[in-house]
Amino acid sequence: MLKRRHLFPSIAAAALLLAATTGGALSGGLGEAAVASTNGTLAATAGCGKAPTLTSGTRTIQSSGQSRTYNLRIPDGYDRNRPYRLIFGFHWLNGSANNVSSAGYYGLQPLSNNSAIFVAPQGINAGWANTNGRDLTLFDDISRQIENDLCVDTTQRFALGWSYGGAMSYAVACARPTVIRAVTVISGANLSGCNGGTQPVAYFGIHGTFDSVLNISQGRQLRDTFVRNNGCTAQSPREPSRGSLTHITTAYSGCRAGYPVQWAAFDGDHTPSPVDGSGSPNDSRTWTSGEIWRFFSQFESTTPPTTPPPTTPPPTTPPPTGEPGTCTATYRAVNSWPGGFQGEVTVANNTTTTINGWTVGLTLAGGQAISSLWSGTNTGTTGNVSVRNAAYNGTLGSNASTTFGFTATGDGSTPPGNVTCTSP
Repeated sequence: MLKRRHLFPSIAAAALLLAATTGGALSGGLGEAAVASTNGTLAATAGCGKAPTLTSGTRTIQSSGQSRTYNLRIPDGYDRNRPYRLIFGFHWLNGSANNVSSAGYYGLQPLSNNSAIFVAPQGINAGWANTNGRDLTLFDDISRQIENDLCVDTTQRFALGWSYGGAMSYAVACARPTVIRAVTVISGANLSGCNGGTQPVAYFGIHGTFDSVLNISQGRQLRDTFVRNNGCTAQSPREPSRGSLTHITTAYSGCRAGYPVQWAAFDGDHTPSPVDGSGSPNDSRTWTSGEIWRFFSQFESTTPPTTPPPTTPPPTTPPPTGEPGTCTATYRAVNSWPGGFQGEVTVANNTTTTINGWTVGLTLAGGQAISSLWSGTNTGTTGNVSVRNAAYNGTLGSNASTTFGFTATGDGSTPPGNVTCTSP
């Protein structure tokens, strides 16, 4: 299971955000040269094939005449000839780059299985006022420094953040639509400006229904910017009721191909780590990390492969299995990379009665081992593995379903076998 320390600040500290930013967020207009330096139409960066000089840790960079810093996390076993994802994680007001990196870049770094380069910039005065566009310029300058030294897939750049960090991620989506592939904004608002904001960018918004710091209406406004830009069908997504302690994720329909919009509303306040079934945020139990990683990892690289594709066809998804009249389980491959893969299992109740609790059994192929799993509790990591429901997703009404996901090491071309589902 994914483990990380709870490093996010209290709601009371976050409440300072509105007072600190009212009237102070200006988006700067950057020249074409700055945008061209990280143009998303390129296949791979100048750093590909070079022996890197950058190392993981705190780096210093000159930007807009100031000395700025950022934390860098280079994947273990870095391969200079492999283009990697590049993911920016922006901190919250009065947070820090160290907070973001220590918390696994909002929980994505452990899920990435060394498939991404992570960056956590440090904001001036621990915020992202973006005065005269200085923080967008920092984004450009960091991107340029990294891509000149490391191998980055320029079709796989992402940004995310909570609260003020979400506002900065939104600013990046508005101003750098040809650079950034997708963003996730957690409990954000338009605080860092929106220079542009008319072109499509894949967008995932997450917000608490009774957020006492940044009202959910502000998050909806950011979402609707990209509902329009991405050509999605306008709708009012369902949101959970007060006291339900659940979240509802909606994928918009009708969006332009390659530019989805997703919205997750949860029954909670101003937090980056809500937990279904609990009123207490918890970094190690939150569903947000898994859903954000699935959203980012759905996008296929358009960088030409360096090795020929396999000559054998990929395995087909096996049909749902399970005892008649109980639950069924269906496995699908979500993503794969050299030495690892991500999978998801859908558990469904196809009966006319409610089931209370389920257990999925599956057999991993030789060399495969689960490294992290969410929305369930696993027994075993290799060979025959069983996964029991979490406390919040064990009850399934008639024709209802739920999912759990996992990342694993090993070759993902062979799907898990003997997938079964039982219910007491």
